[in-house]
Amino acid sequence: MLKPAVGSVENFGFDKVGNIQSHKTGRDKTWVLWFVTPGRFAVSSPADPTYAVLTFAPFSKPKAGLNAGRTPIHNTMRIIFFGTPDFAVAALRVLLETGHDVAAVVTAPDKPAGRGQQLSESAVKKFAVAHNLPVLQPEKLKNPEFLDTLRELAAELHVVVAFRMLPEAVWALPPRGTINVHGSLLPQYRGAAPINWAIINGEAFTGVTTFQLQQEIDTGGVLLQKETAILPEDDFGTLYQKLMEQGAALLAETVQELTAGTLHAKPQPQHPAGLRHAPKIFKADCELDFSQSAEAVHNKVRGLSPFPTAFTFLDGKNLRIFKSRFETVKEDTPLPPPATPQTDSKTYLRFACADGWLYARELQLEGKKRMTVGDFLRGYRF
Repeated sequence: MLKPAVGSVENFGFDKVGNIQSHKTGRDKTWVLWFVTPGRFAVSSPADPTYAVLTFAPFSKPKAGLNAGRTPIHNTMRIIFFGTPDFAVAALRVLLETGHDVAAVVTAPDKPAGRGQQLSESAVKKFAVAHNLPVLQPEKLKNPEFLDTLRELAAELHVVVAFRMLPEAVWALPPRGTINVHGSLLPQYRGAAPINWAIINGEAFTGVTTFQLQQEIDTGGVLLQKETAILPEDDFGTLYQKLMEQGAALLAETVQELTAGTLHAKPQPQHPAGLRHAPKIFKADCELDFSQSAEAVHNKVRGLSPFPTAFTFLDGKNLRIFKSRFETVKEDTPLPPPATPQTDSKTYLRFACADGWLYARELQLEGKKRMTVGDFLRGYRF
């Protein structure tokens, strides 16, 4: 529910966005001012139950002229935001905190989840509703009614963070185009799972990129980039959190510079040498291959933890491994066949790899809870 703001309309100047022109209501009109988000208010009248969302700047009542006695708002933009998971929430939050007018939020439709199959809302929708932002959840992005709604909202810019592929009818609509935040240093790791694959492939660094959308996925002109190290202790979960915050900060900087007209996109090299891709990860991709080096198997555990999680089999049961370490042996050291398990039944459970051992540190056997290897060995009999 909207909550009343302090003050009356006649004591505020309004910078309306889009096609609505600035104005100030007179003393003879009864209007109510409602708080929506920082810097954004709604105005309603008993005579008109609809309301308009406005960006405002407080000012002393002018003696003459609409703009007298107040400081106008600069460097803000009218934006429609597209996103679904919590990775996108940080970006949406920073757009509000920096004063931009988020005209609407587009996110995935609610879906049944859990044992009860109750409808579950996306993280972005929950945030948008909590901040009184209009939410759009189209099943099909080419739906004519949805496209008409986008046109009526008259955004200057579309911002996309962790959302499905947009048709040209959507990304080409706003005058300033559509920009995306991607969890890699493009052109490297184009695709749906850049954070996972960067760790799986043993990269020492990665980063975030803001870029313009065009027809081919993740190939548009680069706006800004920020590099970050991948630490040996990082897994998908920890790197995801770091890039989420860095991506939000980079988005704020990108939109600020676009608003000021000081930023121009640079074309990506489309097929550079050594290009690595980041395709969507399926369950089959999560099974560990112990014929690889111990370090490669360890990196796969890191890149898939805590979700979707690497797995192998132990006595015919699915064994998910969340944390591990690896040990490389000398070339002339004999090893059992790959995937052979060994344990002292107290402190370690390890699996033979091509050049050493993978030690499971946190795991979950089919039908059991996640636990440390010590707890697991106390209750398991080989």
